[in-house]
Order: sequence, then C-alpha cells, then structure tokens
Amino acid sequence: MGWDRNTIRKGIKELSSGITCLDNYSAKGRYKAEEHLPHLLEDIKKLVDSQSQTDPSFKSQRLYTRLTANAVRKLLIEKAGYSNEELPTEETIRIKLNYLGYRLKRVAKVLPQKKSQKQMQSLSN
Repeated sequence: MGWDRNTIRKGIKELSSGITCLDNYSAKGRYKAEEHLPHLLEDIKKLVDSQSQTDPSFKSQRLYTRLTANAVRKLLIEKAGYSNEELPTEETIRIKLNYLGYRLKRVAKVLPQKKSQKQMQSLSN
C-alpha cells in the first residue's frame, strides 16, 4: 500500500497504549522569502512599476510587465544591493510577481478599430 514502516509502528503503539501521538506538521517547511528579506516585495514593486502598464483595454485590473523573473532578479542584484546568494530563485521571484498582480506579457498599444466597409457605403449614400 506504500505506507512507511515507521508510520505503521507508530500506529500500532498508539493502538496498544491508547495515547495519540501528535505530529508537528505546521512547524515543518521553510519560511517565506519575505521573512528572510523584509523589503523584498517593496523592492520588486519599485523596479517593476516603472516597466509595467495596466490592461490597455481596461477590461481587468491586471498589470502587465515586460520584465521576466530573471531580469527582475538581476535588477535586484544591480540596483537594490542584494547579493546572488541571499536572493531566492527565479521561480520564487516569478511567484512573488504573480502575487503582486504582475503578468508577463508584451506591452502593446491599443489599436483603433478600422471602419467597416458597410459604414463607408452608408455614408456615401
């Protein structure tokens, strides 16, 4: 069944003794990057805000940026003074960008709609 032997032993001991063993699963895992680097999100926002724009059609509240997570990581090293070792990985920075509401997309201008042929004919009559 794919169960770990230690888990089975613990379950048998719980059944025989009547005492339930509690696991501290909430204490496992890593701390968030913001806990190690408290100003990380602010610094990312400062760098990306100058290179982003809102949805050109104003259909959503999304912010689009040209900067990739790799480029943001390099800018954090160059301009914000972080070292390569202390910064999280590119994937973590990508997650933080999404958390802040930024989406990687080519920033394009809204082009005006072309007049249709039917409107042109009705104007000439």
